[in-house]
Amino acid sequence: MLLSMTGFGEGRSQTDAVSVVAEVRSINNRHLKISYRSSDGYHGLEPRVEALVRQTVRRGTVQVNVRVERRNRASDYRIDHDVLLGYQEQLTQLGGVHSQPTIDKLLTLPGVITTPDASAADPEGDWPAIEAALAGAVEALNAMRVREGEALAKDLRAQAGVVTAELAGVEQRAPAVAEAYRERLAERVGSALDKLGVSLEPSDLAREVALFVDRSDISEETVRLRSHLEQFDATITAMSGPERQEGVGRKLEFIAQEMGREVNTIGSKANDSEISVRVVEMKTALERIREQVQNVE
Repeated sequence: MLLSMTGFGEGRSQTDAVSVVAEVRSINNRHLKISYRSSDGYHGLEPRVEALVRQTVRRGTVQVNVRVERRNRASDYRIDHDVLLGYQEQLTQLGGVHSQPTIDKLLTLPGVITTPDASAADPEGDWPAIEAALAGAVEALNAMRVREGEALAKDLRAQAGVVTAELAGVEQRAPAVAEAYRERLAERVGSALDKLGVSLEPSDLAREVALFVDRSDISEETVRLRSHLEQFDATITAMSGPERQEGVGRKLEFIAQEMGREVNTIGSKANDSEISVRVVEMKTALERIREQVQNVE
């Protein structure tokens, strides 16, 4: 299937110990680049996270965010007796025994109760939950990439259709270019020679026209361009099937580049205003194609 490199996905999972939220974002890039951010204590899972993403994503810049919230139990919290006694002694010295605050107020003072930190993280034990959330995020990401890919395929085919239609017009016009040149040449040269009283030999005119036809022949370019268009469409069709191909985006980029090369040559050799107009239309469509294939995986 045709896949876009742009997408977003989110996945969630939870166990008795943790609640996990995974987010995966991707944008276009010529190569695969994965960056990973996570809650404290889970950075060591990066190789596993990257391996999971690489199973389905082959190109693009991918940002993976994993947030893990532990479901703390009462036994996870500890009262720092030294800190508590320190507060109590200081308050006694300041205001006497009768002005001591109650225990509930003392417990709210900074440092009295220690809360779980990164040392409480259990990457190995929590990996199944993280893996489930990440798998859900990647699945959602790929679903969006598929939808984007369908839109890309539609637009690429439409732009290739513009090139095909203009190429047909060029091929239809090409045989008439030589005759139009012969008529213009005969008129201009004949008018000049009449003033000098000199006649123009048909063989001289035919030789000049033959040279022009040889210089402006675009038959090879049109044949190659049509072949590139057929290959371009066949590549998109193959991608739309169940099989995924490696480097398809790069292949489309290369074919688009070769089509542009042929169109430029046609424009420089044809020497005809009608063909030049069609060349401009083909270049416009090809520019759109080159922009779009940058987003194809």
